[in-house]
Amino acid sequence: MHRLILVPALIATLACGSNGQLSKREAERDIKQDYPVTVSLRVPNSASAVKGSPEFAKLVAMAESTTKSGWFMVFRTPQGDRERFEFKLLPGAPKSVLTTPKGFEVPAAQAEFVKAVKFEPTREGAKVTYQIRLAKPTEHFELYAQLHKARIGGTTERHATYKKEGRKWILQETDEVYKKKD
Repeated sequence: MHRLILVPALIATLACGSNGQLSKREAERDIKQDYPVTVSLRVPNSASAVKGSPEFAKLVAMAESTTKSGWFMVFRTPQGDRERFEFKLLPGAPKSVLTTPKGFEVPAAQAEFVKAVKFEPTREGAKVTYQIRLAKPTEHFELYAQLHKARIGGTTERHATYKKEGRKWILQETDEVYKKKD
């Protein structure tokens, strides 16, 4: 009878982990299931920045790139030490450019999961650092690459946070802003 109790206890211990902790391998498997995702360039309806600031330089580069593509018209309005940029989608833009409440999304590529590189237990749960790789560029990738200095095949680190609720580990958040590929 003693052996009959020992076997189920051993199986339960192995299934749940020896101490109920999330492992790097389990986190990697959990995060990986959300990939591949679509990486998009986000173009605002309207944005302003202080002239000469890094944000201003990004808006100027976005305005130049999007007008060069022929998909957007950009209106620039000086406002004292700031300048406002308004992006308007032109009728000839590809149907793949999506309209959102805050602007537009231009699909650029897919991101594929590579691997978890770091696992840090915390008081509340765990933090996982993982890598993604850009793959399968769309015809709009050049626009994204110009603004983000990205390249196909390049890896980027991303982060995820887990929290333990009872016996389960729940993925709380990632710094991912990409969308699951449909």
